[in-house]
Amino acid sequence: MIRIAKTENGQVRGLPAADPRVTSFKGVPFAAPPTGKNRWRAPQPCENWEGVRDCLEFAPIPVQDTPGIGDDLYCREWHVDSEIPMSEDCLYLNIWTNAKSADERLPVLVWYFGGGFQWGYTAEMEFDGERLARRGIVVVSVAYRLGAFGFLAHPEITAENPEAPSNFGSLDQQAGLHWVKRNIANFGGDPDNITIAGQSAGGGSVLAQMSCAGNKGYFQKAAVFSGMFRSPYVSNDFFIPRPLRDAEKLGEKLFEALGVKTLEEARKLDADFIRSTYSDLRNKTGIMYAIVNDGNFCTDDPMKAFYNGTRNRVPVFAGNTGDEFIDFIHVSGDDEFRAKAKEYFGDNAEKFIAFPEAQGNGSLYAPMSPCEIGVKTAFHAEEKLPSPQNCYYYRFIPDIPGDDKPGTFHSCDLWFFFETLAKCSRPYEGRHYDIARQMCDYWANFIKTGDPNGFDLNGNKLPEWQAYTAENGAEMEFTSEGAVPTKESSEYKEFLLDSVLKREGII
Repeated sequence: MIRIAKTENGQVRGLPAADPRVTSFKGVPFAAPPTGKNRWRAPQPCENWEGVRDCLEFAPIPVQDTPGIGDDLYCREWHVDSEIPMSEDCLYLNIWTNAKSADERLPVLVWYFGGGFQWGYTAEMEFDGERLARRGIVVVSVAYRLGAFGFLAHPEITAENPEAPSNFGSLDQQAGLHWVKRNIANFGGDPDNITIAGQSAGGGSVLAQMSCAGNKGYFQKAAVFSGMFRSPYVSNDFFIPRPLRDAEKLGEKLFEALGVKTLEEARKLDADFIRSTYSDLRNKTGIMYAIVNDGNFCTDDPMKAFYNGTRNRVPVFAGNTGDEFIDFIHVSGDDEFRAKAKEYFGDNAEKFIAFPEAQGNGSLYAPMSPCEIGVKTAFHAEEKLPSPQNCYYYRFIPDIPGDDKPGTFHSCDLWFFFETLAKCSRPYEGRHYDIARQMCDYWANFIKTGDPNGFDLNGNKLPEWQAYTAENGAEMEFTSEGAVPTKESSEYKEFLLDSVLKREGII
């Protein structure tokens, strides 16, 4: 087993994972600490070290609101440690490999965590890469700066570094990916067979990395979990990058709240003071710093890059859970309901009003989530391009146990794709473990070949998962009975999807 590996900066030592056939390297530095003069700068090269560096524990998590101090669903689910170390010095990655030697050239997964670009960390227990590593994949999870540290823009920063005026968190992700390309062969990985993947804001990050011209050739596949958004009703602009000038104005407001006038003064402030001030400002205004259209790393809405084919075009695996972000519009009564139905459905209004899922409790209700619409609009667009890449859609809808009756809430599928259910406190039963094993098998196959089809861990052929096209509407539903291939069959959903496709200029 590889227990000591060489990197471009020095040697690192890992530990046997729970399965001793897998080695985990935790806290491997891929960039210099983003502190002092490096605060609000693109990631800088890491310094070399002598001897063998022990990489046995996760590095401190990026600066963010303290996790695990509430009683909300996510604190109960996995943000369980309020004393987890946190630091501005956070640019480290983690590697799980079952390679016995450096020449095995195993497929590689690069994972970006989610959390609205404000929260999250690689040490979250659902992201344990061991089960994927047992399937012959080298798993890498990359940390990146968050919130005001990762996505601040300010006129002084732009003047200082016009080629990297913001998006420091995105540049961290990119630096981690490029580090993997240069170094992963020493861990038994194949630098020419890399999949980038992420969930929620991590999925949005994958979209951004796909649309960045500087990443050409650095990955061969992509997976986006609950990270593509389009709505038939309202514009959700959180994942649409804010123009640099607008982001700079927000940065000026933060400097004002911090009580500083210059970038030099701001760089001398305590990190926790910046965090708490930004958190108060965010909670007061509802504005969260995220990806900025800086004209360099990001030049447009990443979904538009998917539509027009300017993204790095590789096979894509994407989908959503059944109960996350369901769209609805409040109305006050039947007359307003009918007016709204006429506005959105036109001549189809009376027909769709009759659908049970399209009405009730004073709301006009869209049973297709913006995540589902986002994925399918992107896949429709890809299909119209020359030499279309295969794209695979999933929907996650099994029963999720617990007294809180959570449904298939946002992020709950992560336990299954990583096959880490045993770490969850929910009373999962045997069938849930069967689903998780199957989902992890599909994902592992995709990481290896760009096609989720093939065999499971036990050598059994998996149910066929067809690539999604406008004609076949192929889906894979992960249900309480396991994987079930389906096809889009709801006239109501098809209408909503068509309305967005027309608005986006795809049909």
